[in-house]
Amino acid sequence: MKPLDPRLLRHARAARRYIALTTVLGLASAGLVVAQALLVAHAVAPVVDGDAGWAQVAPLVGWFAVVALARVLVTVVQESLAHRAAADVVAELRATVLARSVALGPRGPREPSEVVTLVTRGLDDLEPYFVRYLPQLLLAATLTPATLVVVAGLDLGSAAIIAGTIPLIPVFMWLIGVLTQRFAADRLVAMQRLGAQLLDLLAGLSTLKALGREHGPGTRVRALGRAYTRTTMSTLKVAFLSGAVLEFLASIAVALVAVTVGMRLVYGDLDLTTALAVLMLAPEAYRPVREVGAQFHASADGLAAAEQAFAVLEQPLPPAGTRPAPAFGGLVLDDVGVLAPGRDVVAPAGLSAHVAPGRVTALVGPSGGGKTTTAMLVLGLLRPDSGRVLVVPGGGREPVDLAGLDPESWHAQVTWVPQRPVLVPGTVADAVVGESGEVDGRAEAAARASGLDEVLAALPQGWATPLGQGGTGLSLGQRQRVALTRALLDPAPLVVLDEPSAHLDAASEQRVLDVVAALREQGRAVLVIAHRPRLVAIADDVVEVHSSVREPAVAAAGGAA
Repeated sequence: MKPLDPRLLRHARAARRYIALTTVLGLASAGLVVAQALLVAHAVAPVVDGDAGWAQVAPLVGWFAVVALARVLVTVVQESLAHRAAADVVAELRATVLARSVALGPRGPREPSEVVTLVTRGLDDLEPYFVRYLPQLLLAATLTPATLVVVAGLDLGSAAIIAGTIPLIPVFMWLIGVLTQRFAADRLVAMQRLGAQLLDLLAGLSTLKALGREHGPGTRVRALGRAYTRTTMSTLKVAFLSGAVLEFLASIAVALVAVTVGMRLVYGDLDLTTALAVLMLAPEAYRPVREVGAQFHASADGLAAAEQAFAVLEQPLPPAGTRPAPAFGGLVLDDVGVLAPGRDVVAPAGLSAHVAPGRVTALVGPSGGGKTTTAMLVLGLLRPDSGRVLVVPGGGREPVDLAGLDPESWHAQVTWVPQRPVLVPGTVADAVVGESGEVDGRAEAAARASGLDEVLAALPQGWATPLGQGGTGLSLGQRQRVALTRALLDPAPLVVLDEPSAHLDAASEQRVLDVVAALREQGRAVLVIAHRPRLVAIADDVVEVHSSVREPAVAAAGGAA
């Protein structure tokens, strides 16, 4: 990523306002720095030479105090704007990256766990970039040239030394930055691996606990933690060493100016006022460039995260249909095949099925055969690499290709119940009937049908029981009943269930079977991914889903897609 990447301005409007304001403040700061140095020089030099007393220089001292106060105020305003802009830009990038990841679907460029790490801890590292690095970068583009112009007007020889030595600092910064960028990218990858491992561990902790294997993943987590620590320490080592190199270069450059000014002052080739002004302005010319190098390391992690965020935002979206979805009258899977990512396998392969209203269609087959991928096809989240998914309109009209339908209008006709239902924070009533939270007779009847009434009876606040993120406060089986109750209330004509009886005991499984039967009695089309024999037994149609080795024709179709 460039020091000021145009993509940041394109994807984050808050960054544009901040950069404009910071540029204005940088120009003001440059003027104040120059004014401060000239005021000090003109106030001190006459007193030292014996040409003036306090009465003559008092106004200059007063103006110096005003300029110094103004410089402090500019710094305070800039810091305040930087923190606010950092929060706004990070929030904006988080929202856009999440929205883009959702639009890209389940086969996006990054794993969900990587996106979670990126939009949380990763983008948080952008704050040092906005608060420390970017202001110094803009000061280097304003204060350094302004200072150099003023010094050239005072003493051309000192200006030549400054102009000749300043480029050395960016050259060394670039050399060091190349190395730092690699360490920062390695650190972000290590953090994403650690985050992904922890998310997987937390998601499956109850299963590991039940099997007595909860201590097994600890070794892997510790190894990832040590790898993250090593990459962090490597970045810090480079930061400390490069900071020392930049300080050394800047100090040598200022010393060259000071020595030449001092020698010329001794021999009478330079007056004291000019010498003092040049000596005070020389460090100010180097300071922004030096600070850019020092703060680059603090922002390197944020820049690496921003680079990944831009990679997600610039990923082209799959083509979406625009035709409104017709009233649902059935669904046909016509010889569909999907290339499995990272594997030389088609899963599912050559799948044909008919999902009709008032019937239960069960997808069975070995793990990895493509059952969940088939559900993604039906939901419109994936497109087949071969074959078609056809929607049969009500009234016996010609089937239409799902790929050409507007996703929003199609999703309005589908209810999706995953293995692990997603529940947003709120109450049980909110999770079942929506934000209104109004529980009527239909909701009570659906709760009795799914067995949720038994769960509510055991909860201290019943329908008003608060739930945390992901349904915290309920067991997996209880969350499943909440999701099934919601499916019973949803009027969508197509219901897709992903192994709804997984991880449930026999009594809870019977409740699931009752709900599936109730959905069928309502005249709705039910597509269920099934492993347990009892769930397969109540299905009207059983479809075997299998995978196969990729064939050249399918591979060519996938490459074209």
